[in-house]
Amino acid sequence: MKTSRLIAVAFRAMSRYKLRSAFMMLGSFLGIAALTLVVSIGQAAQVKMLRTMRQIIGDSSVLVIGGGGLGNASPRTDANRITIDDIDAAVKEIPEVETWDPRQDLVTSARRGDASTTVRVIGQSERSEKVWGRTVSRGEYFDAAAVNGSSRVALIGETAARKLFGNDDPIDAEIRIGSVPFRVIGVLEPFGVDLHGMDRDNEIVVPITTLMRRLTNVDSIAAARIVIRDAEQSDNVAREIRRVLRARQRNFSIATTLQARRIFTKIRRILMLYVPLAAAIILLIGGAVSATLMLASVSERVSEIGLRRAVGARPQDIRLQFLIETTVTTLCGGIGGIILGYAGARLVATRFQLGGVFSWSAVLLGVAASTIVGLIAGIMPAKRAAELQPIDALR
Repeated sequence: MKTSRLIAVAFRAMSRYKLRSAFMMLGSFLGIAALTLVVSIGQAAQVKMLRTMRQIIGDSSVLVIGGGGLGNASPRTDANRITIDDIDAAVKEIPEVETWDPRQDLVTSARRGDASTTVRVIGQSERSEKVWGRTVSRGEYFDAAAVNGSSRVALIGETAARKLFGNDDPIDAEIRIGSVPFRVIGVLEPFGVDLHGMDRDNEIVVPITTLMRRLTNVDSIAAARIVIRDAEQSDNVAREIRRVLRARQRNFSIATTLQARRIFTKIRRILMLYVPLAAAIILLIGGAVSATLMLASVSERVSEIGLRRAVGARPQDIRLQFLIETTVTTLCGGIGGIILGYAGARLVATRFQLGGVFSWSAVLLGVAASTIVGLIAGIMPAKRAAELQPIDALR
């Protein structure tokens, strides 16, 4: 019998035994939905994590974090906090250092006329454009003269610009950060939401000296990113920086590119191995249910099998029929699972702004997995059906 005709028979059997087919589809449907969701979100999350990791630490750098941590600027004096002079003294002793940039953060209000919003204000040097890998989409970046002179100039993110200016051009306009007036000289290139759910476009970057002297009244920094020439030397550079800062009795912690890569590898292993393993277990359970239902179906359709054998159907035709029925049923459930998993992935990606989540690998994996499960689940029922003798089946 032709395979196309056997497939048509399989679809007729699915419509005839609706409840059995629904239960057979359910395991494949849930397993493939979970698999598609995990693979799609996992791949999108990896891209987001890699981008965030590069933004924070970079491909070859060392991140020194002060005892107060990022975003904890305070006017309270703390003799153990790191300063610009501390980092400058450390990098001068390390030839592997290419460049570096200090950083201090502050969450406060920004106003322009009647419009106001809460923003994250970041103080950085003129080197931050290169060190942190974020420039302006229009306007210009501040220079060393602006940093040395504590100029009241600002680079504004897209979200902050929209809240304060609407559709107006912010370039050369004046805003107030706290009570201090600033002139906007550039608009930061879009970044989006990071893995912590923070809108990185709701930020304003100013010269670090301006933030420290005019906004926070501190002489310490929250962090410093040190770019090195060879990523493989990051642990050695971190060791030297640790030695210098400990000699100065500073309170700090250090993260390196190699450490970030190790953490990223562990997270990727969880996302792409252990979680899909749970989906595979669901598929196996669904396959066992499908096999059990098809074995019961063989017992119910003994007379049908006997009649087909009596009119000339060969054992291999019967075997192929039940194998195709099981595979088509689980494959239909798998296709439905792919659709549900992709829809779920879109919702999650929209919520966390992960970007595009469509993955051909997830689709192909889902189709392949549901087909394989159907074939495995159909082996025993097909074998049993093919072994029935016509005279016994018709009795």
